[in-house]
Amino acid sequence: MRMTESSIFRPRDFFSNEDGFFTVFSLYVLIVMILLSGFALDLANHYSARTQLQTAADSAAHAALVVRQREEAVDAVDFALAVHVANMSPERFGAVLTDEDIEFGTWSFQAREFVPDPDSLTAARATTRLANSRANQLRTFLLRFAGVDSFDVQATAVFARYQPACLREGFVAEGKVDMQSNNNFFNGFCIHSNDHVRFNQNNYFEEGTIVSMPDLDKLDIPNSGFSQNEGLEAALREGKMDIRILDELENIIEGLGDREAAYLPDYVNPLDPVITIAPNNNLEAGDFTPGRVHRINCSNSNGKFGFKNNVVLTEVVIVTNCQVSMSQNMRLEDVILATTNTNTKSISGASSANFGRDDDCAPGGGAQIITLGGMEFPSSLGIFGSQLLAQGNIEFAARADGIQGASLVAGGQIDGTSNSSMSLCGSGMEGNFEANYFRMVF
Repeated sequence: MRMTESSIFRPRDFFSNEDGFFTVFSLYVLIVMILLSGFALDLANHYSARTQLQTAADSAAHAALVVRQREEAVDAVDFALAVHVANMSPERFGAVLTDEDIEFGTWSFQAREFVPDPDSLTAARATTRLANSRANQLRTFLLRFAGVDSFDVQATAVFARYQPACLREGFVAEGKVDMQSNNNFFNGFCIHSNDHVRFNQNNYFEEGTIVSMPDLDKLDIPNSGFSQNEGLEAALREGKMDIRILDELENIIEGLGDREAAYLPDYVNPLDPVITIAPNNNLEAGDFTPGRVHRINCSNSNGKFGFKNNVVLTEVVIVTNCQVSMSQNMRLEDVILATTNTNTKSISGASSANFGRDDDCAPGGGAQIITLGGMEFPSSLGIFGSQLLAQGNIEFAARADGIQGASLVAGGQIDGTSNSSMSLCGSGMEGNFEANYFRMVF
C-alpha cells in the first residue's frame, strides 16, 4: 500500500491539532455556570430565610409590646413566643426565637437607639436566628461543594410606642374644625380634622404649624384665603387620623371611678376611698379633699351641679354622671373632671374659666376634662398644659394668649372663634390621657 504524505503521523501534528477544543472549553463553562447557579440558588435561599426571619421578628416584637401595656413582661414574652410559633414552628425551624431574644426597653427617636430596660412599656425588640450555635443553621445546596456548608442568618425588629404630635398638643376632631378669624398659631401647633378645616381670614400660621385633613380640596377658606391667612398654604398636610383615644373615654371614666392606678394621677392615692358629694350649684373648694377621688351622682341625665365664682380646685378627681357648670374665673389645677353625661353641653362654663396653671409650661398643674357629651365655653377661656376630650362637640371662645399647651380632641367638631393665640408647650403635658400607637422603628 502506498502511503501518502498526509497519512504519515508526525508528533508535531498532535500538539498543533485543535480538534475538540470547544468541547473542553464547554466543560469549563459548564463548571462555572454550575457554581454561579449554586451561588444564586443559595443566595436566593438566604434572602428567603432572611425575609421569613424578619417577618417573625416583626410580629413577635409587636405582639410583645402590645401585650406589655396590660400584662407583666413574662406574660408578654410568652404571648410573643406563641405568635412566633405560628409563623415558624420549632419542629421545622428549631429554636429561632427564645425568651432571651425578646427585650423591653426605650427607643430614642432622635438617636435611633434601643436601650434595654425590663420595666419599660415603651419599646420591644425581638431577634430571630438560624445559627450553628442553635443547630438550625441554614444549609446550602451547591455551595457546600465549594466548602460553604451553611449560613448563620438573623433578623431584628424594634417596635416603639408613640403619640401622634397632633394628639399631644393641638386641635383634633372627627368632624369639622372651624377657627374663624384673627387667630395666631405658633410653631408646632397642630390642627387636624378627619372631615375638613375652615378658616375665615387674617389668621397667622408660623412656620412649623400643621393643618391637616384627608382631602385638601375640602379646605374651606374665602377666595382670597391664602393671601389673607399668612403661612396657611405651607402648613397644609393631607392625611387621615385614627383617633383612638375617643374609644377609650368610657374605660377612662370607669377606671377613675374605680380608683384604678393606671388611670389615676400621682397626686391621688388609689387606696383612699371615694368621697361622695351631693350635687348643688354652689360647690366650693372646701367641699373637696385634695388627693382624693370624688363622685357626684345625679338622679337623671338632666341633673346638674355648679360652683361658686372664683373657685380654685387643686389635686382632686371628680367623676360624675351630671352636667357640669363652671363658674366665672374658676381655675382647675392638677384636676381631672370626668362625666358620663351625653348632653351637648355636658360641661359648660362662664367667662374666664381656666384649665391648668398658667406657669409657662412647667411640669404639673394641668387639668384633664372628659365627657361622653359635648363642651361649650364662652369668652376668655384659658387652657394651660391641659387636655379636653369629648365624644361630642367642643365649642369655645378664647382670649388672646389664652391657650398655651392644649390638647382638644372631639368626636364631633371643634368650633373656635376669633382673636386667639395658640402656642406649643412641648412640656407640661405629662398628665394627658393617651391611646396606644405602635410602629416599627428598626
